[in-house]
Amino acid sequence: MSDMERRSAFALGLAAVAFATPRAAEAQADNQGREIGPGVRQVDLGERESVLPAYKRLRMRDVVIQPGAATPDRAKMNDMLCHMTEGELAVRQNDNHFTVRKGDVWACAKGNTTEGTKNNGGTVAVMRIIDLLPG
Repeated sequence: MSDMERRSAFALGLAAVAFATPRAAEAQADNQGREIGPGVRQVDLGERESVLPAYKRLRMRDVVIQPGAATPDRAKMNDMLCHMTEGELAVRQNDNHFTVRKGDVWACAKGNTTEGTKNNGGTVAVMRIIDLLPG
């Protein structure tokens, strides 16, 4: 197994542990976090030094998206792992369009991924993100 495959496997294992924390319901409060767009709030959950050689820091945050709200297409500035903790989202990732539902996991790569989302459902959607931040 190459170093990159080991690092990826370790990062995914770390993400799985982080996703098990029961904080998604907390992030749905209208007054938590900061508004980053109409109907979209970001709740920062934590940050710390990384033991992964490719990354200096790890940061975890929830993006809470109200029904009908969307996030614009943006290039990803760092590698990240995403987990749908509540609801569902339509995702536009480069030329791929897919729907993520509660429990789904996906990834974005720095520089090669542009992504935007839209909550087409009738309930709040919570996307948990683990940012893998380089040194």
